[in-house]
Amino acid sequence: MKALLYVQHLLGTGHVRRAALLARALANRDVNVTVAYGGFPVSGVDFGPARIVPLPPARAADAAFSAVLDAEGRPIGEAWKGARRDALLALFLRQEADILLIETFPFGRRQFRFELAPLLDAARDARPRPVIASSVRDILIRKADPKKHDDMAAMARRWFDLVLVHGDPAFIPFEATFPPAPAIADLIRYTGYVAPDRDPPAPPGDDGHGEVVVSVGGGAVGFDLLRTTLRARPMSAAAHRRWRLLLGADLAPEHIAALRDMAAAQGPGVILEPARPDFPGLLGRCLLSISQAGYNTVMDILKAGCRAIVVPFAAGGETEQAERAWRLADRGLLAVLEEAALTPQALAEAVDNVLAGPPPAAAAPGLPVDGAARSAALLIDYARKAAAAPI
Repeated sequence: MKALLYVQHLLGTGHVRRAALLARALANRDVNVTVAYGGFPVSGVDFGPARIVPLPPARAADAAFSAVLDAEGRPIGEAWKGARRDALLALFLRQEADILLIETFPFGRRQFRFELAPLLDAARDARPRPVIASSVRDILIRKADPKKHDDMAAMARRWFDLVLVHGDPAFIPFEATFPPAPAIADLIRYTGYVAPDRDPPAPPGDDGHGEVVVSVGGGAVGFDLLRTTLRARPMSAAAHRRWRLLLGADLAPEHIAALRDMAAAQGPGVILEPARPDFPGLLGRCLLSISQAGYNTVMDILKAGCRAIVVPFAAGGETEQAERAWRLADRGLLAVLEEAALTPQALAEAVDNVLAGPPPAAAAPGLPVDGAARSAALLIDYARKAAAAPI
C-alpha cells in the first residue's frame, strides 16, 4: 500500500512535526510513504523511511500571514504557483497512491488552493481512486465570518472521504471551534492526540535537571517571550536556578544577538542554545517549563508531567493556542499567562506561584495520545475496504 502526504508549514513547525509522526505511523504499518513537502527544511524532524519530495519552498512573511514568500523572500506569483501545481500533480500521477493525506486543508492553508484544488480533483477522478483524507488539529482559529466556515465544510464534502481530527471530543469537540462540524459528521473521525510515539532521547549529563526550560518551538516567533523571560529571571524565586532558553531556528539574527547580550549580563546561570531534539527529555527533568502553547509543545508537556507556564501565541488574531491552554488549565495541568499580559513582573509572579503550588494533576488524564497510530489504522482500514468494494 502507498500513501502520499502533503504538508505545508508557513510560520511555526508544529504542522510538519505532526505530519512526520503520521508518516512514521503509516510506515510502521508497512505503507510506502511519500511526503510532498512545501516548507523550508526543519532540523530534527524525523519522517522515518518516508521519501521526502521537496516542492519550491514557501513561508509566511510575518505572524499576521500578510503574504506568502518564496525562497528569495518575494511574494509568490502566478509563475511560481504554476510550477508548484504542476510539480505536485506530476508527483501524484507518478505515485498511484492508495491514500492521499492532506495536512490542514480545507480548514487552513487556503492560500494553497491554487495547487490543492487541482490535486484533489485529479484524485477524486482517478481510477482506482485513493482514499482522500484531511488531517487537522483539534482546535481551529475562530473566524468572525461564518461564511468561511461554511466554505470549509463545502470543500470537505466535495473532496474528502475522511476528516481526521487529532483530538478528543470529550476534551473539546470539533464543533466548539468549527460550528459546521455536524454537517460533515459522517466524515469526521477523532483519532486522539498525535504525540511522540517513542521515548525521547535522554539529554547528556545533567542537562535539564532542576532547570527552568524556556522554549518557543522551532519557528520565527517567540522573541518577546524569550526577552521577557530573561528580564523576569532576576525577579523570581528561581533566579538561583539554571535557565535554559531554546531558540527557534528562524529567529532573526539581530534578535539572537540581543538575547545573547542579555544572557551574558546575567552570568553563567543562563544558557542559550538552538532548539534540541531531546527537548521532551529536558521537560522530564526540569523544575519548570515556560513556553508557548502550540499543539506539539503541549503534548510534550503533558507526557512529561512537568510544572508549566504557557503563553499562548495570539498575534494575527490567533485563538487556537489560548483555547487549548485554558481548557488544560481548568484541569490543573498547567498555568496560563496571556500574551497581552506578558511583562517581566507578571511572568516572575507566575513562576513563583507555580513553584509554590501543587504539582500538576496526573499527566493528561483520560486524553488519548496515540493519535498517529490510530490515524494510520483508520486510513489503512478505509483503503482496504474501498479497494474491496465493487466498482
